Amino acid sequence: QVQLVESGGGLVQPGGSLRLSCTASGSISSMYVMAWYRQAPGKERELVARIFGGGNTNYADPVKDRFTISRDNAKNTVYLQMNSLKPEDTAVYYCYALQLGPRDYWGQGTQVSVSS
Repeated sequence: QVQLVESGGGLVQPGGSLRLSCTASGSISSMYVMAWYRQAPGKERELVARIFGGGNTNYADPVKDRFTISRDNAKNTVYLQMNSLKPEDTAVYYCYALQLGPRDYWGQGTQVSVSS
């Protein structure tokens, strides 16, 4: 059983930046993919970005060129660098991990609020 713990959320003004971290209780090197999802009030949870074990990344269109996902296997941590934040980025952000098997894991979420 792997636990994922997110941190780094908060309140930021439009145009600002935040970096989210997701630290796993176990090794992430065995994870097939790690990802960030978000869920805004009244909306479905949506994929924001994902990174595969080989390093390939995918981004949702609304965040391309503004967000960057990365992973540090030595620290068992995945990051989401968010720049040029917009009010529509306001949501609870969740960390997700998938092991081949398959078995998946979710974090508890961290709130990101973008407002002036």
